[in-house]
Amino acid sequence: MAPMQGSPGEVDVRDYRDEDEPSWLRARVLSFLSTAYYDDVKTERTRFDGAAVRLVAVRPGPGAITSPGAEEVVGLLDVELFDPEPGAAGGTATIDSIAVHPDHQRRGLADRLLAEALRRLAPLGLVSLDAWTREDEPANHWYLRNGFAVAHEYLHVYKSWDDPAEGFTTPDGLSAPLAAFMHGSLEDEQALRARFRRVHRCRQYLREL
Repeated sequence: MAPMQGSPGEVDVRDYRDEDEPSWLRARVLSFLSTAYYDDVKTERTRFDGAAVRLVAVRPGPGAITSPGAEEVVGLLDVELFDPEPGAAGGTATIDSIAVHPDHQRRGLADRLLAEALRRLAPLGLVSLDAWTREDEPANHWYLRNGFAVAHEYLHVYKSWDDPAEGFTTPDGLSAPLAAFMHGSLEDEQALRARFRRVHRCRQYLREL
């Protein structure tokens, strides 16, 4: 398939290729650094067992002059597809990763990636597309602006090395945990925020297809 042409400038949207992985990883980690997911670092790209839509926004890379065709990933969108549950009307999809390099944000790249993904999902008979995010206002605003609605909320709770370890248990021979990642209920939010310094609201956004 030919890449989508048009603004912004030299950036095209196309299918992910294996050679994109190094700049895919860089774009993702740099995009996440200023968000509540700042430590969600991947050292290799996610592999999917089933079907997926894997898109990248690319521009000519630093080696394009000496190596024609060299490209740099500046945006990415992975959508994983799931077969319908028994008795359900159709399958579903979830956004596994969406990110835009900080130097290319606010130029409509996320909108272009989503539009192309939706175009590809349209003939598949899926019933919904969902995504999960935290409190970052730009991300929440983007989902709402693009037809998603909040379907579910719960807490992501982190125990850091200097948070209290009372109440935790570990196997014999091990210390109390120095760090932990846990899920929590909104009903316990006040108490959990009083005990742990890092607590996030995790939101599921859902868009019917």
